[in-house]
Amino acid sequence: MSYTALYRKFRPTTFDEVKGQDHIVTTLKNQLKAGRIGHAYLFCGTRGTGKTTVAKILARAVNCESPREDGSPCNACETCREILNGTSGNVIEIDAASNNGVDNIREIREEVQYRPTRGRYKVYIIDEVHMLSTGAFNALLKTLEEPPEYVIFILATTEVNKIPVTILSRCQRYNFHRITIDTIASRLQELLQKEGVEAEEKAIRYVAKAADGSMRDALSLLDQCIAFYLGEKLTYEKVLDVLGTVDTEVFSRLLRRVIDGDASGAIRILNEMVRNGKEMGQLVTDFTWYLRNLMLVQNSDDLEDVLDVSAENLRQLKEESTMIDSNGLMRYIRILSDLSNQLRFAAQKQILTETALIRLCRPQMDTDLSGVLDRIRQLEKKLEGGTFVQAAPAGSAGEAANMPGRGTNPEHPEKPAAVRAAPEDLRRIRAEWKKIAGMTREPLHAYLEKAVPKYDSASGSNVLYLSMEDDISRTQVNDESRKEELKAVIRELTGREVEIEAVAPDEGGEKKLTDIPVEEMLEAEIQGIPIEEEDDDDGEEPYDYEGGSYE
Repeated sequence: MSYTALYRKFRPTTFDEVKGQDHIVTTLKNQLKAGRIGHAYLFCGTRGTGKTTVAKILARAVNCESPREDGSPCNACETCREILNGTSGNVIEIDAASNNGVDNIREIREEVQYRPTRGRYKVYIIDEVHMLSTGAFNALLKTLEEPPEYVIFILATTEVNKIPVTILSRCQRYNFHRITIDTIASRLQELLQKEGVEAEEKAIRYVAKAADGSMRDALSLLDQCIAFYLGEKLTYEKVLDVLGTVDTEVFSRLLRRVIDGDASGAIRILNEMVRNGKEMGQLVTDFTWYLRNLMLVQNSDDLEDVLDVSAENLRQLKEESTMIDSNGLMRYIRILSDLSNQLRFAAQKQILTETALIRLCRPQMDTDLSGVLDRIRQLEKKLEGGTFVQAAPAGSAGEAANMPGRGTNPEHPEKPAAVRAAPEDLRRIRAEWKKIAGMTREPLHAYLEKAVPKYDSASGSNVLYLSMEDDISRTQVNDESRKEELKAVIRELTGREVEIEAVAPDEGGEKKLTDIPVEEMLEAEIQGIPIEEEDDDDGEEPYDYEGGSYE
């Protein structure tokens, strides 16, 4: 006897065997028990969720000669056996993908005039009904609205948005949900026991997760894994090997290389996975899901049930969530999603993947806002780490000791006292303004978000001018208590002592208020290039964008 695939061998034959669709099963059983059977049903949902299976069970149930108390078919009477064997003339299955013309529907309209030879109902199961042509839908309308009392239509589709409204209004609609990982894993464990196959729980759960809510896909993947390691215990590593997927530990290493901007390290990890025979499209999909989990961890503390990861992996995700901001993470996901679409039709998949990894590591290759923000994040990280701090010129230490405001803090000798800010420091404060504003409390935070920091380039004073359009905002920020709060945040973050003054965009009198663009300032500091102010030959102020912002 030829081998039967698992998804066919274990296809449910009663309502009780249908998993993950309790809301639909309960409704249909109540209709059968009460005799309230509809004339047209529309089953919607993704692939492998049980639409056709439930349709066949319903077709047997309405024709069963001795149904069970809950409405399920007995599967033992002659009518049930004929339907199970596909020899009954009462149940007609039609594939709309290949029979989508007007003539095919006209044949149905002619056939419904004749009563069933055995049983009570003629049941038409039209699979992938969204594939019908416009003319075929129009031909089906009248029959679907007022069919003979012995005819039932069951329409199944994966794309309900393509069904005309006129058809939808004539059917009872049932939405089949994606089946949860727990439900699929429980079903797989049950079937493996019947097949006499030993498997690790972690391996079963990974197959369930890879099925993406489809029971049929889960059974097909499990069948593939069993066949590859026939007679052996199915382990997690073997499942990864068969499905061409990667363990999360590798994704963690890859992500850390990307965050550090280490393109060569990321390429090495990719080549290592390619040598191990990993499929490129699956690798990109799994890495995208890893980043998705990271994004959920970053934005919520109670999503363990949604993530479905081990406690160890959850700790790892929480650690990595602090290494990158949401904007950078969204950029990674966007680039990988675009790559996933390109790989479907690409001949050189590895080259495309390597190019995408380099883009992830080198945000300067992207000219959109997310790329710029990620670039700034990398530059700030290097600055904070002291990677690009220039050595002080000779004699500066002695001069610094004699300057006013410098020396030690008398209350805490181990800590240096706050240093009076110079114009160069004000430029750096401008670059870190978003971070500074975020450390203040409401309502000051809301006012500062609208402010454009500037400094007086002519006098060289240590006053930080905040250009603000709104009079009320300026009044609130100029309040002494709020000034002190902001100065304390700047002192804590930069070790610099500044004065604060909120001004109107056109205010300043003889002051030459200058706004240094963030990108220019950071690039200059990294390369060790001093920022020189341009001569004001034309009467216009360099870098002064009144009321504007580079963020």
